[in-house]
Amino acid sequence: MKNYIYSLSILLASSMALSGCNDLILDLTPQSVLTEADFYKTAQDMDGAVLGIYSSYQARKPRDWAVLEMPTDNIHRTGYFNIGGLDELNNLAFSPENPLFASFWENSYNGIFRANAVLTYLDNPTDYAAGEKDQLEGEAKFMRALYYFDLVRMFGGVPQVTTLLSIDESKNTPRASREQIYSLIIQELNDALSKLPEPSQQATGRAHKAAASALLAKVYVYLEEWTNAKTSLDAVETYGYQLVDDFAQLWSLSNEDNEETIFAIKYTENTNGHVLSTDFLPYFGVTGISTRGSENVFPSWSLHKKYKENDSRKEVTITEYWKSPGSPAAEPAIWYPYVSKFAVPHPPNSSGLDLPVLRYADMLLLQAEVLYRLNQPEAALTAINRVRERAFGDSSENYTLNDISSLETFMDKLLDERQMELALENERWFDLVRTDRFMTVLKQVERYYNITDQEAQVVTLNPQPHHKLFPIPQHQMEQAPGVLTQNEGY
Repeated sequence: MKNYIYSLSILLASSMALSGCNDLILDLTPQSVLTEADFYKTAQDMDGAVLGIYSSYQARKPRDWAVLEMPTDNIHRTGYFNIGGLDELNNLAFSPENPLFASFWENSYNGIFRANAVLTYLDNPTDYAAGEKDQLEGEAKFMRALYYFDLVRMFGGVPQVTTLLSIDESKNTPRASREQIYSLIIQELNDALSKLPEPSQQATGRAHKAAASALLAKVYVYLEEWTNAKTSLDAVETYGYQLVDDFAQLWSLSNEDNEETIFAIKYTENTNGHVLSTDFLPYFGVTGISTRGSENVFPSWSLHKKYKENDSRKEVTITEYWKSPGSPAAEPAIWYPYVSKFAVPHPPNSSGLDLPVLRYADMLLLQAEVLYRLNQPEAALTAINRVRERAFGDSSENYTLNDISSLETFMDKLLDERQMELALENERWFDLVRTDRFMTVLKQVERYYNITDQEAQVVTLNPQPHHKLFPIPQHQMEQAPGVLTQNEGY
């Protein structure tokens, strides 16, 4: 039998089960260890293997903030942080040895290899129900495209692997170009679109046509293919997604399957819970939320100050005053701003809050950008103001055409809106890089704010042009010297 790279991790994930009824992806933990010879035989086997593809993303996503938010003006590290490599990212000191880059790379390729296994053995079962084989193929290709989209935005061109490779073959696979990876992503998503079911016909937490259209729209925005982006965004509109009335309800355990979430990764407390809800809480915990927190980061004043007091997103995203659960009842809360966006009641490090990957507010803001680029400023204004009206409760804070009279002023408004709306959802770094603003925005950031003297700590950083791409992890470079080339500047 051929010795496939990552075959063990693929097979560990291959037997996945749905917890309870079959309408939610909840339990993505492996149930058994099988061999290649006795797996991939039935439709049920293949369905379990597809769930394994989601499992890799489920495991990676809760800590994506460490590489995609830590280098931005949204957060800064605390004295309690306990994640290796975090301090370097806090200071824009990117290096190939950083374990956070290595972990992101390995988890992403683990998911890609799982998708490759599914697509390799897809023809084995003979007991598929009508349409089931197409659905599973569509899910595998959607997820493979999602992994590659994350990788290409972070590292540029990466090894393009779409089949199962032996260890020797994998070590001798060079980087494809950025253009080749994007071409693969578009091909995968278009194929997925032709095979995936409608959202109403798919289990929550699994990919469907609307999710593929939304991801494809985002890909086209990054490629600055505005007409194609509009076509995909128009397709998303046909599915009837809406902004939830109350921004806080997006982060509520009781409203996870809402009309705004297009695609989310599912979690279950104490079964396959995540660390994100704990990562940002004060060390001694928050009454009614968790008995302790990890206090890895605090929100930066650069983000904090952008919220107006009447912006409903402010108190959802940042809680300004905190009181230790063990303090006397008469003791007042103190100024201690922390990120509370994901703060639902949970045992430490095992939150059951689902994490959105694609939501409608993001699509509206991308739509605004696309329409402005296509010389439709009034339509762009309508899209961005829909997000603002939800935030402020009415149209009192709506932008007018005078506020967005040039592309530069429009992009200033749009990126501020995206920063406030999507804070800590891993969009800020990508937005700064794709708009070539990271060099200016990150030159000086305001971090800790002293409420007593009303002054912010100003930190000078040293962003460099080559920081737009992260370094290829050193371990990957050492696997086959001379095969992978390092990004410029590292």
